[in-house]
Amino acid sequence: MDRTEPQLQLTVADGIATVVISNPAKRNAMTAAMWQALPGLLERTAADPSVRALVLTGAGDTFCAGADISSLRDRASGPSYDPQALAVAAEEALAAFPRPTLAAVRGYCVGGGSQLAAACDLRFAEEGASFGVTPAKLGIVYAASSTRRLVSLIGPAAAKHLLFSGELIGTERALRTGLVDEVLPAGELDKRVEAYVRILASRSQLTQAAAKEFATGREDRDAYWMEQARRSGDTAEGVAAFLERRAPRFTWTT
Repeated sequence: MDRTEPQLQLTVADGIATVVISNPAKRNAMTAAMWQALPGLLERTAADPSVRALVLTGAGDTFCAGADISSLRDRASGPSYDPQALAVAAEEALAAFPRPTLAAVRGYCVGGGSQLAAACDLRFAEEGASFGVTPAKLGIVYAASSTRRLVSLIGPAAAKHLLFSGELIGTERALRTGLVDEVLPAGELDKRVEAYVRILASRSQLTQAAAKEFATGREDRDAYWMEQARRSGDTAEGVAAFLERRAPRFTWTT
């Protein structure tokens, strides 16, 4: 495949899946085809038992400048074609990915790019990155599910600031509001992301899966997860490894 064409590039190495948003001609803007492709790509990746965590990033020096507006105006897909529905479906598929997800952000993370980053569990950014949620610039009603996710992440006041104005904010404000979790100096993002996801890959998937579900507000599965912990033996293994001063060998998988 021509690497200059708009596409999502997937690699899996050492238990880490990396999805790269690549549309170099348009600052990695998401085309309709890319939005449509993301849920299936995530489903296939989730089915790979070797994958312990997923990193979403952009090619080159930009994360994602949003939706490719020109492609989203294309009605060739038929009268029921709904550009916003494509973006929301991709966002929801990313939020539902069963293992930890991390957005590694450089440069612009705007519109649909911020939508995807917010759907990840964590966001690490390089100094100088810019974030914006821009539907007000286009007269678009931001989806209720996307709005709720943004409010849950950064609070109603900060979400309204971004949604009402469409203004871009830098990494300092993004870190202060909770839109990003860490800000790294130029040249340090890849190293930090690689080290962090290796930590994630070494930890208990049982703990991570339960925490990810509970963090969404679900409150009716305590007994289920306690039973999973009992059956898996991960707790006993973790305690034994701690006492024996060795790395644990957790076996539970999603």
